[in-house]
Amino acid sequence: MSKEVIVSLENVTKKFGKVVAVDNVSLDINQGEFMTLLGPSGCGKTTILRLIAGFIKPDSGKILIKGKDVSRKAPYERNLGMVFQSYALFPHMKACENVAFGLKLRQIKKKDIDKKVAEALELVQLLECSDRYPRELSGGQQQRIALARAIVTEPDVLLFDEPLSNLDFKLRQQMRFELKAIQKRVGITAIYVTHDQTEALTMSDRIAVINKGKIIQIGTPTEVYEKPRNKFVASFIGEANFVEGKISKLDKKEKKLTIEIKNAVLNLESSTLDEVALDEKTQVFVAVRPHKFRIVKKKTQTTNIVEGKIESLAYIGSMIKYDVSLPDGSVVKVDQPLLKKIEFKIGETVFLEWDADDCIVLRENGD
Repeated sequence: MSKEVIVSLENVTKKFGKVVAVDNVSLDINQGEFMTLLGPSGCGKTTILRLIAGFIKPDSGKILIKGKDVSRKAPYERNLGMVFQSYALFPHMKACENVAFGLKLRQIKKKDIDKKVAEALELVQLLECSDRYPRELSGGQQQRIALARAIVTEPDVLLFDEPLSNLDFKLRQQMRFELKAIQKRVGITAIYVTHDQTEALTMSDRIAVINKGKIIQIGTPTEVYEKPRNKFVASFIGEANFVEGKISKLDKKEKKLTIEIKNAVLNLESSTLDEVALDEKTQVFVAVRPHKFRIVKKKTQTTNIVEGKIESLAYIGSMIKYDVSLPDGSVVKVDQPLLKKIEFKIGETVFLEWDADDCIVLRENGD
């Protein structure tokens, strides 16, 4: 059974002067989905959100909500809710009055407003704060009031513009789960803008990775993390180590290849070979996540292994972060869980091993 598309962008382009902020973007977002627009500052993700909201108009292309073209419609004609980074609560209004504001503009009866406001405040677990002013609320409480205000009008889509970036680390972690839980409970479609990869991975049903105004890859958190389409995605979603080299032998059927790097040859296996256009003599990057490595003193396998030397280490509680230099002079990051004691010393020669499924092969020009 196919999913209902509630928001659709068709070949949308937006320029500011000579700068192309959004470059021919097409994207479908399904009913009830939590879609995150993820990318570095200036990549175009907020511009896409503002286009969907109606704050700016596209130069070309269409924006459809529930199948209707809203490209030229004003924000109030689109039935959307918005949660801002700054909360945007009215300081002279109590929490209940802030939540009721949109309902009053729609000239809903007072008894219905009171009921809807109480339900929205109960949903965000702040009914007891109904009569407090924003200055009397914590940052997390203000954010939940802003969420209640956005939900109470029963919008078709809820838009989030980096809503957690003003919160401290622990509260931000807590609010990620609260926002996602409330969104799923209500069943509303959410479009969430962030540059924080952890937020994207923990909250999203799907992630659209954006760079230079283009969508580079769309997929589930697992897909974009485990099987990035190119070097940009691999480096932006989590940490990744890259070893550059040239393929000297290739067996796609067995998913094995030999890569020549400076002063060394790597005999590798990779589960991503069938997804990349490769042949012998192709320049490639091999990407391995820091936590996928195992540091050993003696070899325990014959493939996916390279010799190195411990250059530095950092103790961060449950984990040790190592810098290990390779024969070609490059340095890779390795994260190892701390079991009982630090097992390796600076200057020690070691071997790095990893599993075939942990090896990502990417074309050199794939960024």
